[in-house]
Amino acid sequence: MKIVQISDTHLSPAKSHFNGNWEPVRAWIEEVAPDLVIHTGDVTIDGADHEDDITFSLGLINQLSVPVLIVPGNHDVGHLPGSHQPVDPARLARWRGLAGPDYWVSDHGDWRLIGLNSLLIGFEDEEEEKQFGWLEEQLQGRDGRKVAVFAHKPLFVDGPNEGDTGYWGIGPSQRQRLFNLFATADVVLHASGHLHWAWTGEHAGMSLVWAPPTSFIIDTLERPMPGERLVGAVVHDFSDAGVDSEIVAVPELVNHVLDPIVEQVYPLAAKKKQTQVEAAQ
Repeated sequence: MKIVQISDTHLSPAKSHFNGNWEPVRAWIEEVAPDLVIHTGDVTIDGADHEDDITFSLGLINQLSVPVLIVPGNHDVGHLPGSHQPVDPARLARWRGLAGPDYWVSDHGDWRLIGLNSLLIGFEDEEEEKQFGWLEEQLQGRDGRKVAVFAHKPLFVDGPNEGDTGYWGIGPSQRQRLFNLFATADVVLHASGHLHWAWTGEHAGMSLVWAPPTSFIIDTLERPMPGERLVGAVVHDFSDAGVDSEIVAVPELVNHVLDPIVEQVYPLAAKKKQTQVEAAQ
């Protein structure tokens, strides 16, 4: 089974900065001819607040001739408590009504694929507990299948024992809870996006993959992270022996850099960065 993972497309009818990269991605996917495409979130620029962003982006993705499964990103459904767009019932209902379930399970022969909504993790509320309970059920009921997990946010950025990285990663207590669940269930792969860096690694026998974005890289707006800056995708080849994952720099994609246009695309992020700079001076 061959799966193409794409992430962080950041599509929008109103802010069309990265829309031009969709056609080369679509054409490349058709050439690769996978059995399935999995999108690991930030489908939109601002689906968290604009329904049109979601419907427009899904319209493009539905051009693909192969099945597609999607988990949402923070720009699709919101982010952590205290952020300017926290996940709330209205944002979740909008996504679920237009795009379908925000977490899911899909069985393919000897493999169970699980999609998680990373943005529910960290609220310590009923929605988070419901997803954790559901995840435990799916892992326990896998019937001997190997498991691959797809989510927007990585389990960690610099190391499995790191502290709270806030915007970028999963908090320590929830991360350990996931580690404990994965350790009991033959989870072979955790594949994510979000960071706009491409990287592969390993933890406790589990392969870790950060898919590159199809949209843009970030220069000095954020600190350097492990891996490399590129725009592209991941090809995962699943077999009885395991999974081989290849990060691909997709031909003809424009390597957009967010920094010079951040005030146009994400003005609040630009304002936050300027405030941090001024505070450090």
